[in-house]
Amino acid sequence: MAAVAGIWGVPLLVALLLILAMLFLHELGHYLTARWAGMKVSEFFLGFGPRLWSFRRREMVCGLKAIPLGAYVRIAGMNNLEEVSPADEHLTYRSKPYWRRMSVAVAGSTMHFLLALALLFTFLVIGGRTESIPSTDWTVTRVATNSPAAEAGLSPGDRIVSMNGDPVETMGELVEVLPDPGSTVNLGILRDGEVLMRSLTLASHPDDASRGFVGIASQSAWLSQSVEVGYFEAVPETFESFGFIVRESILGIGRIFSPGGLNNFFQRVADQPASPELSSVGGQTSFEGGAEDGDRVISILGVLQLFSDFIANITEDYGDLLLFFAVVNIFIGVFNMIPLLPFDGGHVAIATYERLRSRRGRRYTADVSKMIPVAYAVILVVLFVGLGALYLDASDPVQLPG
Repeated sequence: MAAVAGIWGVPLLVALLLILAMLFLHELGHYLTARWAGMKVSEFFLGFGPRLWSFRRREMVCGLKAIPLGAYVRIAGMNNLEEVSPADEHLTYRSKPYWRRMSVAVAGSTMHFLLALALLFTFLVIGGRTESIPSTDWTVTRVATNSPAAEAGLSPGDRIVSMNGDPVETMGELVEVLPDPGSTVNLGILRDGEVLMRSLTLASHPDDASRGFVGIASQSAWLSQSVEVGYFEAVPETFESFGFIVRESILGIGRIFSPGGLNNFFQRVADQPASPELSSVGGQTSFEGGAEDGDRVISILGVLQLFSDFIANITEDYGDLLLFFAVVNIFIGVFNMIPLLPFDGGHVAIATYERLRSRRGRRYTADVSKMIPVAYAVILVVLFVGLGALYLDASDPVQLPG
């Protein structure tokens, strides 16, 4: 730890400690529920690789290992392939009732979700809710290549003040009054204190072909303001924010690990560095690519980089650190519930399948050996994606906005 602080600085050391604490809580959830269920836990280690320090507590060995990139709890009899002494069979995971096995399997993600709820609540109560309001003092930040705006001669620094003779104050107003694709509009452009007229034909919006598209981006189109949130008001907003992040995490995982998503990801790794491209966000247009890609897979290195950046700027805005930590916990909790081995979700799926197949008091036991090839395939995919993400984070580090 001292070496990390000396070489990379205190913020990175604190970031590493936060991640290790998060992983410890995950495994603590498994440990506590396993003990409450009467299961035998033989090991509880923080880290992987060579053992640095350990101690024995009854039948369990606890300690630290050299590679601080995870943690694990070893519970006896997690599947029917593991050999266990007949004297300890009644203490195994596989011997316990369905609800006991479920409680252990979901405990890790539950700890992430509880931590995320606490972080979101604290973020809302202490930092307040951040609301975006349209700005009347906005300018074009970037113009998409080969877009109607580019063909009409718009450039960064311009501000659109009218359309077809009608004034528009905000970018939101402009988006609302845009006609259908193929329509020709006359825009009033404020440039260097002078209003210029430009005519252009709208293209189709990338996300909705029925909407008109100009092809501009503006980082100043919206202003953020903080609104105080009381304790009681923060409770429903916490769960609303939690639900939103869970939903976006599920959709993001689906996009990333879809055939098209994996193809795009590995293509990006092969083509790194990639050039920024325009994509649609809401009713506006923003630039993505490089570190700004919304679907970018971030490795442990990228998470450490972001955490250390947030910690280095904590005196300016600690709320971002709380929110980012909450998002990381939710994503890990959701990812861990993928219903395939070796994830905890795989144990949930097996336990549920066995429960559904059991009849008249006779318990059905799934043949885990048939699932081993799938587990290996999942591990390989996750490994290759992780290595690709690590390469991207090393060659094109994630940057905080602004």
